[in-house]
Amino acid sequence: MLTRLTDRILSFFARLRQRFRKRPDLFLERLREQAQINIRAAEALDHYMSHPGRKAARNVRRLEKEADEINRILLAELNRTFATPFDRKDIQVLSRALDDMLDELWTSVNEMDILGVEPNSYLKEMARLLETGAEEIKLAMDRIPQHPTVATMHAIRARAVDNAIETLYAEALADLFRKPKSLDSLVEMMKLREVYRHLFHASGRIVDAANVIEDIIVKFF
Repeated sequence: MLTRLTDRILSFFARLRQRFRKRPDLFLERLREQAQINIRAAEALDHYMSHPGRKAARNVRRLEKEADEINRILLAELNRTFATPFDRKDIQVLSRALDDMLDELWTSVNEMDILGVEPNSYLKEMARLLETGAEEIKLAMDRIPQHPTVATMHAIRARAVDNAIETLYAEALADLFRKPKSLDSLVEMMKLREVYRHLFHASGRIVDAANVIEDIIVKFF
């Protein structure tokens, strides 16, 4: 009888520890999944710039939906987890920044496809830089637990990508406004201006993610 009671008590405390124990890898893995999908989406965008078409655009859309689902799962897990490896708000903000970046990539491709915008050298270079930025964010997140200093270096490199895109964005706009002001050119200008803006905003989300990663490292690692 005493043995049975002891077993029940031990089982109860085991379940209690299981319920409230820290799960250091769960949220990092979800965030890494999002970051990996962002790389794939940036690669798909880069492919679209060389081979524009409805099929390539649908590929980015598929990845955007896949990332949305991971974001929903992460938030559901966050709501039912008592202890998290780092600040709950940081997890939420980082996930949102990654999701927003992919939304901007999808919006860019969708508008180019619908409006019939032909990829130019500025768009191609922005897409290439966004792919590099997405890779740096993923590398930073991979290094967070064991090599926080290296993670910080990758976050800094990701912000450098944003600086390059900001310069390129200004150059693209300057070139756009130097073109002749016929009605057709004005329409084309408006189309390109919108796509440039979405890609510029996507690079801003890279900065948001890099900043949160650095905050996490300073506070917890």
